[in-house]
Amino acid sequence: MSFKGLQLSDVPKSSWILIIAGLLTLFTTAFLFLEMGEEVLEQETFMIDQTAQNIVSALNTDVLQSIMGLITEAGSVSWLTAGAAVITVYLLFFSSFSRWNAVYFAVNMIGISIITTVFKNFFSRQRPEVLAAYDGTGYSFPSGHATGAVTFYGFLAYLVIRSTLAAVWKWLLGTLLTLAALLVAVSRMFLDVHYFTDVLAGISVGLFWLLICIIALELTLWNKYRRQI
Repeated sequence: MSFKGLQLSDVPKSSWILIIAGLLTLFTTAFLFLEMGEEVLEQETFMIDQTAQNIVSALNTDVLQSIMGLITEAGSVSWLTAGAAVITVYLLFFSSFSRWNAVYFAVNMIGISIITTVFKNFFSRQRPEVLAAYDGTGYSFPSGHATGAVTFYGFLAYLVIRSTLAAVWKWLLGTLLTLAALLVAVSRMFLDVHYFTDVLAGISVGLFWLLICIIALELTLWNKYRRQI
């Protein structure tokens, strides 16, 4: 099959892998979120929340909680907003990436902010604890730190994979960025401002939106390449 001279075989294998893996993840994350969301609306309790909290309580110490307090700032609104602004400017004016990367990165970050706000107000779930010092105010489901961290650091990991860096650096930086997103999400439980299901829902929503943006970007770049042939 071809489109105006472009054979499907011309599409890089990495693009196919990203798109197929992305679609599979989309279905999985959507299913998880819908299942949890239904229970939250019915004000059901989750056994896994209590189990996770028991594990966290057993592991938590004053020192670890202080560390988690620092880590959680990497997912704060102020940090992500400033970081997103810097990355967008870099992608637009100083990088070798197509400017479409900047457009979809901006859509990625603005979109997740709107989506998270809508979901929080729709489900109106109360937090386990209200702690303004750790941005632990407002509604709880899904975790905004988790959604923001997944979309921000996840898109950076995508850019690293798409860069011309050596494979070893791609793996190293990609792993560190993924770990950063997960640590921010987990920190919310150690600070007792979110339930486990809040965090899992945040990761699910963040991944869903991130992959929507990445797949749309891949298709846009593919279409741009097709028109140049």
